Amino acid sequence: MYIKRAVEHIALRISDMFPVLFVTGPRQVGKTTLLQQIAEKGRNYVTLDDPDARLLAKSDPALFMQRYLPPIIIDEIQYAPELLPYIKISVDKSKRKGEFWLTGSQMFHTMKNVSESLAGRVGIIRLLGLSNSEINGTPSEPFLPVRERLMCRIGIVPKMGLNDVYMRIFKGSMPALYANDIDLETYYKSYVNTYLQRDIKDLTQVADEMSFFNFMTVVAARTAKPIVYEEIAKDAGISPPTAKKWLSVLVSSNIIALVQPYHNNILKRVIKSPLMHFLDTGLCAYLLKWGNAETLERGAMSGAFFESYVFSEIYKSWLNAGKEPPVYYYRDKDQKEIDLLILQNGTLYPIESKKSASPGVESIKHFRLLNPLTEPERFGELSNMKLEIGTGAVACMANDLLPIDSKNWYVPVWMI
Repeated sequence: MYIKRAVEHIALRISDMFPVLFVTGPRQVGKTTLLQQIAEKGRNYVTLDDPDARLLAKSDPALFMQRYLPPIIIDEIQYAPELLPYIKISVDKSKRKGEFWLTGSQMFHTMKNVSESLAGRVGIIRLLGLSNSEINGTPSEPFLPVRERLMCRIGIVPKMGLNDVYMRIFKGSMPALYANDIDLETYYKSYVNTYLQRDIKDLTQVADEMSFFNFMTVVAARTAKPIVYEEIAKDAGISPPTAKKWLSVLVSSNIIALVQPYHNNILKRVIKSPLMHFLDTGLCAYLLKWGNAETLERGAMSGAFFESYVFSEIYKSWLNAGKEPPVYYYRDKDQKEIDLLILQNGTLYPIESKKSASPGVESIKHFRLLNPLTEPERFGELSNMKLEIGTGAVACMANDLLPIDSKNWYVPVWMI
C-alpha cells in the first residue's frame, strides 16, 4: 500500500525546473517508491544496488549512459559517482528538464559529488520518514504557531490520546511499518544491520561496526539533549575527535539532526553546544531496548522521546514543503531553555514540548528571555539586529487548541 507523500508536488515542480532531480534521505524512507509513483509512463529505471549495473556504471560510464537512456530514475547514485560527469554532459547537450531522477542514501558522499558535478543543474529534496499528516492523509504545511495556520487544522486532523501518541513514537516513521504487518524488532534489527554493513563500512571514518553500533546506542540515550562530545566519547569508549566525526556521519545519514543554539551579541549568556534529536523515534527506541509503547511512556526517557517526536514532526513539515527547516534552540548558562525556535521573516517563534494535558503558564516562562532581541536601540551598533518575537506554542497532550494568554497557545501534539 502506497502512502501519498506530501513532497510529491515539490518533486514534480523541481523536475520542471532542473534537468536533474536528486532525492536524498535515510534508507527505506521511500525515495524510490516516491519517484516511481509520480513518474510518467516511459521513464526508465535502474538501480545501482544491482551488481551488474553498478559494475558497468563504474567501469564504463559512457556505455552505461548508452544502455540506460533518459528520462530515467537512477537509484543509489552514491555507488557510482563516475556517472555524474556523464550526466552533466548529457543534460548540457539536451537542455531538457527532468531527464534524470537520482536517489542516494549516503548524503555524506553524494551531496558533495552531486553539488560539485551538477552545480546549477540539480534540484535537491531531503526525504525523511512519514509525518503524522502523511499517515493520516491530511494536508501539510510548514509549521508555525500562528493563529491562522493552527485554526485551519481543527476538525481536519484526527485527535490522538496518550497511548496513540506513544504508539506512534514507539513505532517510528518508516513507511514499510505502515504499509505492511511487520514485527518492529525484526524490522529495526534488519535496518540497523543494513546501515552498519552497507553504509557505515563505506565511510573511512568508521573501522569497527560494533563500536559504531555501541556509539549509536550512547547517542540515542541523549536524544533531546545538548551535545557534550567528551561525555559521549567516554561512554562509547572512543576519543572526542572520533565522537565528533561519527556524529557527523549520523547527521549526514539523516539519522540525527543537530539543532544550533540561537545566539548573537545581545544574548551573551547562551551556550554554544548544538542540541541533538533522533529523527526516527522508533529507531531510537529500538537501540535503547524499549520493549513496548506502554513501558516507554512510563519510563525515565518519556519526556525526551516526546520532545524529539515534536521536533521531528516540525522538522519534516518544513522539508516536505521543499524548505530547509529554520530551527534553533535556546539554553543559557543558568540552564534556562526554550526547546525550539523557528526563525521566519525576521520573527522568532518559541516552542516548548511538554508531555502534559495542561502544562500551565509556567511552561512559557522562559519565552521572556527573548525580549532583549526586540530592543536593539539599547545596543547602539547592533540596531540592525532587531527581531520580532512571534506567537509561541507549547506542544502538549491537550485535547484541543487552547490559548494560554494573548500571544501563546497550547497546541495538541497531533495537530502539528
